[in-house]
Amino acid sequence: MQLRDWFWVILVGSIWGCSFLFNAVLLREVGPIWVSAGRVTIAAIGCWAFFFALGKKVPTDLSLWIKLMILGIFSYAVPFTLFPLGQTHIASGLTAIINAMTPITTVVVSHFWPGGEKATANKAMGVLAGFAGASLLAFPALQQGGTTQLWAILVCFCATLCYAVTLNTTRAFVKIDPTTIATIAMTGAAVTALPVAFIFEGVPHATRIETWGAWLGLGLLASTFTFQIMYRMLPRIGVTNFAVNTFITPVFAIILGVIFLGETILPIQFFGMLVIFLGLLLIDGRIVRRFQRAPA
Repeated sequence: MQLRDWFWVILVGSIWGCSFLFNAVLLREVGPIWVSAGRVTIAAIGCWAFFFALGKKVPTDLSLWIKLMILGIFSYAVPFTLFPLGQTHIASGLTAIINAMTPITTVVVSHFWPGGEKATANKAMGVLAGFAGASLLAFPALQQGGTTQLWAILVCFCATLCYAVTLNTTRAFVKIDPTTIATIAMTGAAVTALPVAFIFEGVPHATRIETWGAWLGLGLLASTFTFQIMYRMLPRIGVTNFAVNTFITPVFAIILGVIFLGETILPIQFFGMLVIFLGLLLIDGRIVRRFQRAPA
């Protein structure tokens, strides 16, 4: 990758690391469903502003609207709810570490997905390492009988499965303009999440300025801005190179959680993060290929 590509990958990973801090701030005043509903609604408004600023034409194909809006529900509304739901019981840094499992769960789903990419030996080892790391994350909860914490870890893990499924689903939209995909999908997430939030959590009472700042940060910075970058970088540098941000996100989330939220991560959970990173390196394959070329 070129230097500018590294800059954008690191920036996106850093911003997504901040999103877990934003979640924690929001959870002080609103429920997890409203964390998601506010995020996707603000993001949808931002996406439409960007859409019209670029002079894009609104699609007239109703079936495309339906497909993309359903995609948005499972790409954004559901996982954006599951992570803060889990975060009500576990630290933001730990939540971000579980989020780093996304490339690993994607390998598993892709292997069994019709027409999906089959797992190689390196990727299979990476998956095993990833799940070993996830087990280490859950070990303290199992040891102490903390069923609530274990439940929260599983909830966050389900969010990574949502990402894995939707990443494979988006292959069907390869010929659609990326800005159009993000805008309509985010709209689908918003029109679904808002009524659900009102039904299950009532009218939100957000009175603190930091709450609104966190919502704006999640919606405009961690969603509208980063997804516009992502969809433009993927065709140029590929999924594997872009996935490097998964190493950066939990590091920033842990640092911010310690500084601003007073959180702590147990040594065994740090070790679990390292094992997950090892799995990501195996899935990436570049280090393995270097070792294979070394004898020659």
